[in-house]
Amino acid sequence: MGNPRGVRRDFDALEQRRLEAARLLRRGVSQSEVARRVGVHRQSVSRWDRELKNSGIRGLKKAGRAGRKPLLSTADLRRVEVKLKQGAQARGYETELWTTLRVADLIEQECGVTYHPAHVWRILQELGWSCQRPARRALERNEEKIEGWQKKRWPKLKKKPRKRSER
Repeated sequence: MGNPRGVRRDFDALEQRRLEAARLLRRGVSQSEVARRVGVHRQSVSRWDRELKNSGIRGLKKAGRAGRKPLLSTADLRRVEVKLKQGAQARGYETELWTTLRVADLIEQECGVTYHPAHVWRILQELGWSCQRPARRALERNEEKIEGWQKKRWPKLKKKPRKRSER
């Protein structure tokens, strides 16, 4: 069970729920009734009651940020985004395509932090960047000839369903 991957928890709401349970417990409401009122399992209320007796209200406060702290600061992310907007060719690459390998290299050069290219995608998403693959088209492509072929030649070549009498 637990927290499904990708679902962000509202830590403020969880803390408010624990504090509401503490208020009810201090008024003498039973653990089962508190569990019903705040919408949790009775075992959670039992754990909160024990923590309330041991540490008081501060024991039910949120612990702060969950997980490892980010290696890149907000200023680092802004600096990286400015460099991304300048384009890949400004950094010496042949094309304007930003690959995750190129972005990982940029982050390492600008911020001194090494990221695996597969993880760089999360940073790009955090910055609001999306995956956009360029259309692979030949430089010699002649749009007028293609349009003419699609409108005139292709309909003549395309197979048409046979009439019922021909079956």
